[in-house]
Amino acid sequence: MEHAADHSIAIVVPVHNEAANIEPLLCEIRAAMAGLDYEIVYVDDGSTDATAAILAAQARENTDLRVIRHRASCGQSAAIITGVCAADATWIATLDGDGQNDPADIPAMFAAARRSDRPGAPVLIAGHRQRRQDDAIKLLSSRIANNVRARLLGDATPDTGCGLKLFRRETFMSLPKFDHMHRFLPALVIRAGGVVISHRVGHRPRHAGASHYGTWGRLKVGVVDLAGVAWLQRRWNRPDIVIGATAQTNGPARVDRGIVARPLEHSH
Repeated sequence: MEHAADHSIAIVVPVHNEAANIEPLLCEIRAAMAGLDYEIVYVDDGSTDATAAILAAQARENTDLRVIRHRASCGQSAAIITGVCAADATWIATLDGDGQNDPADIPAMFAAARRSDRPGAPVLIAGHRQRRQDDAIKLLSSRIANNVRARLLGDATPDTGCGLKLFRRETFMSLPKFDHMHRFLPALVIRAGGVVISHRVGHRPRHAGASHYGTWGRLKVGVVDLAGVAWLQRRWNRPDIVIGATAQTNGPARVDRGIVARPLEHSH
């Protein structure tokens, strides 16, 4: 049963050494969410710059902001898990803390999620970045990784690396948790019988700080994680449960593996 939430939606933002990007992004989030019942949850993943001090000051001045800090860096997935667990909202939107995702895309994604929400079929709205503002090597590695992932996992999602995603909190809490799981949310939601909708979103250049994810390091762990998620998919059959059935069937029981995906939603 879903817990009683105080807010309709929580914006969960994992950060590591993003001091210069905190205040501008917070202003953008508040402008984008004006009129909605929301909270903002920042998770400082063991930053060593002024991130912790700036977040503490912002939390003292703004009641819509909650801040959680990891004593040491545990990675982006761990920060997202911490933020979702702490959030007191029915829906969750995740947002990268470097300012490259545009918070202005969240309300349209939220509307798409509520339109597509069905009992027993969890929905994930996955951002699909348009005109990406990354260097050529990062773009090429991302394209290769997405193609390999889609072929092996059947997640039907062109951009699983986009930090902008939106889902019910209870959906996320039911998924298996592991390091780097945020890159496999579409496959995990599909495994749970859910629906994934790719939603076109903007993408912006990083104005301050530096990327914390190296291309080859990401590729190395990605191969291991990909094999693990593929193993999870093969080891689970989602049963098709019939409530109150009394008649016997003549044939074998049908197993619904819940592999469902919808075409791209054109939001711009």
